[in-house]
Amino acid sequence: MDTATHGPAGFVGSLRSLGDGLLAVVQDRLKLVSIEVQEEKFRLIRTFVWISAAVFAGMLTITFASLTLVYLFWETARVAVLGGLTALYAGALTVIIVAFRRYLARQPNPFAATLHEIGEDRACIRTER
Repeated sequence: MDTATHGPAGFVGSLRSLGDGLLAVVQDRLKLVSIEVQEEKFRLIRTFVWISAAVFAGMLTITFASLTLVYLFWETARVAVLGGLTALYAGALTVIIVAFRRYLARQPNPFAATLHEIGEDRACIRTER
């Protein structure tokens, strides 16, 4: 009789331990995902602020430099100055686009740490069989 009561309690206890372990793993992974989402949000906001500041300062610089050059050469070579400025701005835009694409390519994948941890969990489960 004593073993009969310990048998189901042992089996139920094992199931409870297994369930508790699984829920603990899921909870840890969800915490990691939430931390990574927050980090990605801050990184995105920071990137947006830097891009906005650069665009604003760049546009002011380009505007006033262009106005100054056009004013200085209005009587002698206004078409050449306007064409040169257009070519310069087109080249600068090309360089900026290429540099920004390289920047985006170097960024880490979102949720890389979570995916790595889940992969390690799966590897541990496979090896314990």
